Amino acid sequence: MDRLINTVRPYPWGSPTALPALMGTTPDGSPQAELWMGAHPGAPSRVQREGRLRGLDRIIEEDPRGELGDTVVRRFGPRLPFLVKLLAADAPLSLQVHPDADQAAAGYARENAQGIPLDAPHRTYRDQQHKPEMVVALTPFEGLCGFRPPHESAGLLAALDLDWLAPYAGTLRSAPEEQALRDVFSAFLSLSPGRLAEFGRALSSAAGRSGPLREEFAVYDGISQAYPGDPGVPAALLVGHVRLAPGEALFLGAGVPHAYLRGLGVEIMAASDNVLRCGLTNKHVDVPELLRVVRFAALRTPVVRPVRAGDGEEEVYPAPVDDFRLSRLVRGAGDGVRVLPGSRPQILVCTEGAIRLTAAGDEVVLTAGGSAYVRAGEEVAVSGAGTLFRAIAVPADDN
Repeated sequence: MDRLINTVRPYPWGSPTALPALMGTTPDGSPQAELWMGAHPGAPSRVQREGRLRGLDRIIEEDPRGELGDTVVRRFGPRLPFLVKLLAADAPLSLQVHPDADQAAAGYARENAQGIPLDAPHRTYRDQQHKPEMVVALTPFEGLCGFRPPHESAGLLAALDLDWLAPYAGTLRSAPEEQALRDVFSAFLSLSPGRLAEFGRALSSAAGRSGPLREEFAVYDGISQAYPGDPGVPAALLVGHVRLAPGEALFLGAGVPHAYLRGLGVEIMAASDNVLRCGLTNKHVDVPELLRVVRFAALRTPVVRPVRAGDGEEEVYPAPVDDFRLSRLVRGAGDGVRVLPGSRPQILVCTEGAIRLTAAGDEVVLTAGGSAYVRAGEEVAVSGAGTLFRAIAVPADDN
């Protein structure tokens, strides 16, 4: 077992205070967006091994079967298949989707054949992996997730009272769901600058009027103020606004449009960099490829709640993938020792209190923001009071 030394990524949308408040550190005034925990080469965690600090990616590279176990290596290759983050958003992230495994493999091969460098700004596929994600709220959390039912979007467009939006509202009311969402979404991504400016003004006006839709329009007006004239703004109006209470989660599967708006959470994802952006960004937007990847279906129940597993202390957040499983243990002062099985590699993250971990003679005490890596084959005894998140891989033959 190793205590992880992790890197904070200072993306502009990050909160300058949320992560410092969680970890008990002093803010330095810069945005602190994500704390990465894992072996992703972009910012690998470091561990103390053999008297020196080493990257977890290098440790796994040198002995993948010893670190990950045979089952994980057979299923995912010699790599940790997931990445864990503490994410602190203070402004909207880009509206985006992720490919499925087949789309990622095909896109990666196609761009390699075209000779596009992996680090080129217009490159879409950085690797061959899919990138499902889940975020669990630690504070009240807001995001956009999945298309609204088309008739709901039609009502919002009608309330903006712009004549040129009427045909789009009509399409959303009358066409089959997939066709309606595809036609209107793709049309919004190609609106002229003049139309986008009108749309932004209409949002501001609607957000200032009294009525049942005022609060909803205020959310999208805030997005518009952050990204004025961006085609992702009208596209975002087709995507549902979700508020999470602490402990609730979102799962973002392949092709589901989403964007985080604000809040602090624990995020887990497959270890991939494949992102197709729809808007709310200055980065490359590949509209033809985007329209091949987006799944044009309404997502009516986006919120995921944990289910109790085993004796009930561990709560698992269901996700239809085997790259990762995220669970939570909320422990009181009088709770006894809990033993976590060690058949798979694990990352353990404390978000509250003080949690004591013991494995193979090693002992680590984690406080909020602290994390540990446990190699495959090591059981972990958990004691203390607080909240601990547990990330593991669950290869299909091990479910």
